[in-house]
Parts: sequence; C-alpha cells; structure tokens
Amino acid sequence: MSRFDSKKGPSQRQLRVGEQVRHAVAELLQRGEIVDPVLEGTVISVSEVAMSPDLKIATVYITPMGSDNGDEIVKALARHRSFIRGRVSSSLKHMKYMPDFRFRTDTSFDNFSRIESVLRSPEVARDLDRFDEGGEENDE
Repeated sequence: MSRFDSKKGPSQRQLRVGEQVRHAVAELLQRGEIVDPVLEGTVISVSEVAMSPDLKIATVYITPMGSDNGDEIVKALARHRSFIRGRVSSSLKHMKYMPDFRFRTDTSFDNFSRIESVLRSPEVARDLDRFDEGGEENDE
C-alpha cells in the first residue's frame, strides 16, 4: 500500500512542505520539549512526512531508536499533537493552514530487512547462480 493517495505520486509542493514539516517536528523532538514518561529518554527518528494533497494533514512516520514500544510512542505523540502543532507553527508560518498531525510507525526498514533475508536465502541464491551475468540461463 502506497503512502500517497494519488496514482502519480506526490506533487513537488507536497514533497517540499513535507520535508519542511519533517525538519520542524524532528527539531521539536530533539529539543525534548514534550513532557511524557513514554517519550522520556527515547530517541525518535522522523523518517518521512507525507502531506495530503490539500496540505492540511501531515502523516509523520517515526522510528523509535533502541525501543520496541513503537505503538506506545505513537499514542503518546498523538496525545500531544496539538502541542506539537502549536510549537512547529512558528517554523511553518509561511503556510496558509497549519496541518493536523497523524503519527505512524515507519515499517519500511522492517520490509527492507525481510526482502534482504529472502534474497540471501539458499533457494534464491541457487536460482541466481543458474543465470550468468548476461541474463541467460547457465546450463553447466
């Protein structure tokens, strides 16, 4: 499932604004301004922000570093989303509307590691050895 609703992908404006929002949220989390016991002592990486086409909803994909309680962290961030929205508004004052934040755990790293483990499996390696560099099957 794609993170974007449009079949052709996000517009340049969505990408640019998403990157600006990502920087603003990451700076806020880095400063540790959110007081919550779940977030205390947890390093959170903001990997991506996907903006809706009207730029009114920002879906923030986070990765908690060194922690397995991603769902709890997402719930904690959701509880503080109005605080986050107010704090990043000064960084995003060029926007007509301040987006509403939605937080999700980024699972793309899990998908990458799963694909890598499949590619390294003996069955796939055996099949890959059957083909030479030219793309033709090797009948040795």
